[in-house]
Amino acid sequence: MSLENKAQVDKELVVGLVSVSDRASGGVYEDKGIPALQEWLQKALTTPFRVETRLIPDNRDDIERTLVELVDEARCHLVLTTGGTGPARRDVTPEATLAIGTKEMPGFGEQMRQVSLHFVPTAILSRQVAVIRETPNPASDHAALVLNLPGQPKSIKETLEGLKDGEGKTVVNGIFAAVPYCIDLIGGPFIDTNPDVCTAWRPKKK
Repeated sequence: MSLENKAQVDKELVVGLVSVSDRASGGVYEDKGIPALQEWLQKALTTPFRVETRLIPDNRDDIERTLVELVDEARCHLVLTTGGTGPARRDVTPEATLAIGTKEMPGFGEQMRQVSLHFVPTAILSRQVAVIRETPNPASDHAALVLNLPGQPKSIKETLEGLKDGEGKTVVNGIFAAVPYCIDLIGGPFIDTNPDVCTAWRPKKK
């Protein structure tokens, strides 16, 4: 193992989980987004990880400030948001995400909608996006992948895992299969997954 690869494996994986909801953040009802994300990650990841959670309202300034804080200060390598991605006037998570990103990753949003369309025709109303954020201080040498996910726990699981047939074979890939390699490419820690839930894809070494 090269020194570079060893350093990658030795890094602690930090995942930011952000639930965007006016009513949940206001105590009107219990948030279900963060628990659903935590439960899925615990089943899917075999790599040890630590989470940073934030429950915030549908406010663009709050969302931008939270995403920046999670990447630049909390040093998250992956940030998953849930909620605020529909066409309603209060749904501004995609705009906030694009505003803090340094590089857009459109394939993630495209694939999420492709998966969801197998379940509901209203998937075309979803506006999830993904970006890479690099910290503005070059000396910090840190970057993170920020992904918008749907608001419903069932949809979160479907878009992360994809679709499988009755024999357990993948019919449509979920988005998380590509996340570990993306984190590799931006200098984050090595991520292993439970193949019974999601198989991380990496190019075969020649």
